[in-house]
Amino acid sequence: MTDSFATPALPDSAQIQSLFFDAVRIGDDQAVGALLRAGADIEGADARGYTALVLSSYNGHLSTTALLLDAGARPEGATDAQGNSALMGVAFKGYPDIARLLIDRGADVNYQNRAGQTAAMMATLFNQAAILDLLIERGADLGIADAAGNTAQRLALMQGNAALAARLS
Repeated sequence: MTDSFATPALPDSAQIQSLFFDAVRIGDDQAVGALLRAGADIEGADARGYTALVLSSYNGHLSTTALLLDAGARPEGATDAQGNSALMGVAFKGYPDIARLLIDRGADVNYQNRAGQTAAMMATLFNQAAILDLLIERGADLGIADAAGNTAQRLALMQGNAALAARLS
């Protein structure tokens, strides 16, 4: 009888990155940390153009978002294929604690995506009043217009949200 053991194949860098994105999507902080130590690229993008910070933010994982920021993820380096920042994603999804964290860590409240939209516009379009208040408190410029010429207030009016439009005047 032979005592031979096959050495298990270790994951390559592409597999590590794929596992990393999976762990980020579900908010598995332990796996995220281990995969970062194994060489996952914190600023890499998945096949849809999402960085880990965008994925954790969009999926509402506060602790994972904090872990990624602590590990060096850049709030403005994190955009999706349309140029939406992590802050813009939480502005429409409605995660005020993550919005606060991102702003505290340097997210630009006036950053504009490829269509010229800002986080304040996203919060307005999706009636996320708490996030809109936070953005205003942190210096959001409500006079910025998108590529179509719309400001956050005009978007509120277009949505038929007169109460929110009044708050933006």
